[in-house]
Amino acid sequence: MNLLEFFDTINLNEGDLNHAYKKNQFVNSIEFYHNQDISAFDIAILGVGEDRNSITNQGCALAPNQVRKYLYQLMGFNNLPKIIDLGNFKIGLTVNDTYFALSSIVEDLIKKNVIPIIIGGSQDLTYANFLAYKNLEQTINLVTIDSKFDLGDTEEEITSTNYLTKIILHQPNYLFNFSNIGYQTYFIDKEEVTLMSKLFFDTYRLGHVQKNIEEVEPIVRNADVISFDISAIRQAEAPGNKSASPNGFYGEQACQISRYAGLSDKLTSIGFYETNPEKDINGQTAHSVAQMIWYFIDGYANRKNDFPIGSRKTYLKYIVNIQNGQNEIIFYKSDKSERWWMDVPYPSHEKIKYERHLLVPCSYNDYKTACNNEVPDRWWQTFQKLL
Repeated sequence: MNLLEFFDTINLNEGDLNHAYKKNQFVNSIEFYHNQDISAFDIAILGVGEDRNSITNQGCALAPNQVRKYLYQLMGFNNLPKIIDLGNFKIGLTVNDTYFALSSIVEDLIKKNVIPIIIGGSQDLTYANFLAYKNLEQTINLVTIDSKFDLGDTEEEITSTNYLTKIILHQPNYLFNFSNIGYQTYFIDKEEVTLMSKLFFDTYRLGHVQKNIEEVEPIVRNADVISFDISAIRQAEAPGNKSASPNGFYGEQACQISRYAGLSDKLTSIGFYETNPEKDINGQTAHSVAQMIWYFIDGYANRKNDFPIGSRKTYLKYIVNIQNGQNEIIFYKSDKSERWWMDVPYPSHEKIKYERHLLVPCSYNDYKTACNNEVPDRWWQTFQKLL
């Protein structure tokens, strides 16, 4: 695939990117696409200025270079992975053309073990990201960091506020699990909460997450795809969004979540959406997104590659008997990262299909829950989906 047909390459001598960069800044740690062998890289940055299906935040198409303006000026760090900036995606004649071409490019990158970082654009681009996995013959987990669920009527055309409905109903269905982090109750219809519960999807209220931000790590570690809506960050820290709310994550929490995402061995694509330069103040939101991307890359550079697939002899194994010994839950702990997983049993004849999902990332708190003779919620939700 000749990506030059799909992207306008970056020119550092034009517009917002024209700057007297220093030698040790981020911009000098990456390459810009000029038909190199993409498989030689670990991470690819894609600007996708598509917002025609944005309902409330048109103007976010201008975000990619605004984010780059600040990203390029950040300092480099040790063990930087090989990164290439592909440039800005050439928007299709129709939005569906954009979805189709973007999904093909993301699919190609994933097949080459290159993680795409998508800088949107509106969040309906998550649908295009999801479609990239159609031909990869695996069920996937999607995590959104968002104050809303983005559900809508099935008959509606896809938009930034209903794209999740299209993903859930897509046939063939290759969505194994959906998790929302940070929803705000006053934005959510009770029927939506009920639907999420019936589908055994995971939803975490903003207040619950903020009490212990470390508990986000296992949720993010279980994701194949992450979609970050910038309106999930409180307005005082990220004003560049027409739907910004007074409440939300703090900037440092958003960066911490992004770093958790980078640390995950399972994650294969991520997108940052809905930054609107027209509403931004002194580039504050674009700068925040740049720092989030920086933290994601920092996490990637520190990956432990300790997902316990195959032999688990090097992991600490804990067997917890619950319900008076009638059942047991097996935990594994990595001696590299001290991260935890739970084993979810499943019939052997179906095991290959769901093998990637039978080890559920968890925390020490889940182990303590099992020791108190209770089934951890993460274990139960996964078990129900496998029935």
